[in-house]
Amino acid sequence: MKVVYEDNHIIIVHKESGEIVQGDKTGDRPLSELVKDYIKEKYQKPGAVFLGVVHRLDRPVSGLVVFARTSKALTRLNKMFADGEVHKTYWAIVAMKSEEKEENKWKEVTHWLVRNEQQNKSYAYDHEVPRSKKAILRYRVIGHSDRYQLLEVNLLTGRHHQIRCQLAAIGSPIKGDLKYGARRSNPDGSISLLSHKVEFIHPVSKEKIEVTSPLPDDILWHNMKNN
Repeated sequence: MKVVYEDNHIIIVHKESGEIVQGDKTGDRPLSELVKDYIKEKYQKPGAVFLGVVHRLDRPVSGLVVFARTSKALTRLNKMFADGEVHKTYWAIVAMKSEEKEENKWKEVTHWLVRNEQQNKSYAYDHEVPRSKKAILRYRVIGHSDRYQLLEVNLLTGRHHQIRCQLAAIGSPIKGDLKYGARRSNPDGSISLLSHKVEFIHPVSKEKIEVTSPLPDDILWHNMKNN
């Protein structure tokens, strides 16, 4: 865990792949508890530390996670996320597609996703089907290597596994994402999806907050961004 921004109302941290944001059935210690420990120690707070979870990242995904340090910030951030006022930018490494070598050209993709709770997986359809929810994202190519492309992705809706599912549906599964069609796993069990940037108006001070995440400690990420 690395703290990238903090004030009296908000703390933003970089989550490593493999960490869980909130406690689950695995019983593993979640990121939220690590952040509470950090706040308690740094500010020498007696008793319980308040920390509100306003959004999550899948366990194999790395990048920025926003937490609320006060109940006022939690209420306002929850509404901002629900209203689409928090803008998140993701980076994803996917297999090279020869027809998409042109960089910096935005494309918009629409599917209807059906979530399977038992499999913890979503399925994409090109038309509306029962129990489906409309999913829209925009992406562009911003870097490449000999075998992979680096995509910048913006979500226009917020659905379960949306980026993973939709990129797989267009033939570009995320590197390491076996659940959605990648050919092999990453050695560390991660998938090559990064919550790279978050932008919003501070719910209390009303100042603009714009934070970027460090790249994963993987030479492929650094080489692709430099190409």
